[in-house]
Amino acid sequence: MAATFASTIFGFVREVINARYYGTQWQMDSFLAAATIPTILFGVFNGALVSALVPIFSEYVARDDEEGAWRLASTVLNLLLVALTVLALLGWYLAPWYVPVVARGFPPHQLEVTVEMTRWLMPSIVATSLAGVLSAMLNAKGRFSASAAQGIAVNVVTIAAVLFFNHRFGIFALVLGTTLGLTAQLLVQLPPVLRARMYRPVIDVNHPGLAKIWVMLGPIVVGSAAGQISIFFDRHFASTLTPGYIAGMNYAIKLVGFPQQFFAAAIATVIFPLLASQFASANRRGVRRSVVMGLRLVNLVTIPSVFGLIILARPIVAALFQRGAFGPTATDLTSGLLPYSAIGLVGIAASIVLTRCCFACRETRWTVAISVFAVVLNVVLSVAWLPTLGARGLLLANSLSQWAQAALLLALTWRLVRGLDWKPIVLSGLRVMVCSLAMVLALQWIASLGVHVGPRFVDRAWYLCGELLIACLAFLGVARLLGVEELGIAYRLILQKFEARVPSPLEARDAPIA
Repeated sequence: MAATFASTIFGFVREVINARYYGTQWQMDSFLAAATIPTILFGVFNGALVSALVPIFSEYVARDDEEGAWRLASTVLNLLLVALTVLALLGWYLAPWYVPVVARGFPPHQLEVTVEMTRWLMPSIVATSLAGVLSAMLNAKGRFSASAAQGIAVNVVTIAAVLFFNHRFGIFALVLGTTLGLTAQLLVQLPPVLRARMYRPVIDVNHPGLAKIWVMLGPIVVGSAAGQISIFFDRHFASTLTPGYIAGMNYAIKLVGFPQQFFAAAIATVIFPLLASQFASANRRGVRRSVVMGLRLVNLVTIPSVFGLIILARPIVAALFQRGAFGPTATDLTSGLLPYSAIGLVGIAASIVLTRCCFACRETRWTVAISVFAVVLNVVLSVAWLPTLGARGLLLANSLSQWAQAALLLALTWRLVRGLDWKPIVLSGLRVMVCSLAMVLALQWIASLGVHVGPRFVDRAWYLCGELLIACLAFLGVARLLGVEELGIAYRLILQKFEARVPSPLEARDAPIA
């Protein structure tokens, strides 16, 4: 729990430092555009590999055939090392041809800088994808602490590089730090893998599990690619807008990602091996209970988060980012975008849990088809709203497509597990909604007092903490009155984890360059 929290905090510190030095300047837009292709490849390989490998590894471990599991894992790891090294070299060489497609609206000088940044980031593709395999190996064995540690490593290395080298390299200090940080997340996972003797220096192309992985991996790669392609279109469209919008969208998405990564994705990561094990043992009733519990906990976290991010958009952005190169104009830009990104939080968090359920149940085709449909819907809405809403339209298109994806995945999950108990999910959502409205009323009351907040960071942060504290007390008070069971469930789960000394993992599926 401490490692997970520390990793998330360091991630926010990284964004705060980036805002301090680079704000919403064109250099930050260039960095994010340069990171597009590596980020897409990271999401495809890392996310797809973990989703495909955990069920197969878990099957071997459940049969007490650990030698077969680790021989298979080592084969995948070694094959990837060769294939991705070649891919990274090609990506470096071909950068001048594909980067202009991503950043079509950049002027020539900015485009040249973006190409150079892309080349610097290419080695990270190899490290992050191999780190995904190591995570799958450790998760299948029930070891999650290294996943939390890798998040700390990425962020600490990136922060250190920016602080120490910015005066010399400028924005390229962030590029260098990102590449080194993503390599560090691979290195921190090697010791536990080697200590447990999971790695074998072999490439066993005749391993029976390899065929199972190929069958699952193909559709999952397509589905992961479909999800990541949204990043490409966001930056492709946003590159035609006024400089600063790509950076502003990124800051808004990162703020929304805090409750998603710290709570919702962590829930999904813990549930995934459990779902795979329950499905493998034909325990459909257990799968149904696990999915319902995951969705109830997602409601508890994400619904109040949406309201809080919308109501407190400007105070949050000002307190976290407004300093140095990130001035009041950048605050206005980012806080204006934040609500449009926040409304998709419940949908994307539910999709994470439901997607893991579908993959654990070995259903890939329809899961992939739903992902592709969500991307197509996102692109269509983006094209329709870009001329009138600009970056707000891009984020709104993202949010609505995420809700559509969640609804379709819920229907698919219903079919796979042969029914779900709707009542707890609906009642949970309604109770949490009422509690969130009470929280909103408390925040509106604070706003009506007309308190003047000073310009210093301490003043802004202190006032924001006070608002958040009062909002949380209002939420918890009404939750106790309404008997929101999820509060007690979450509390008991945390106690059980501490008593059993089981660390909660950090879902590190999104590259910090995204």
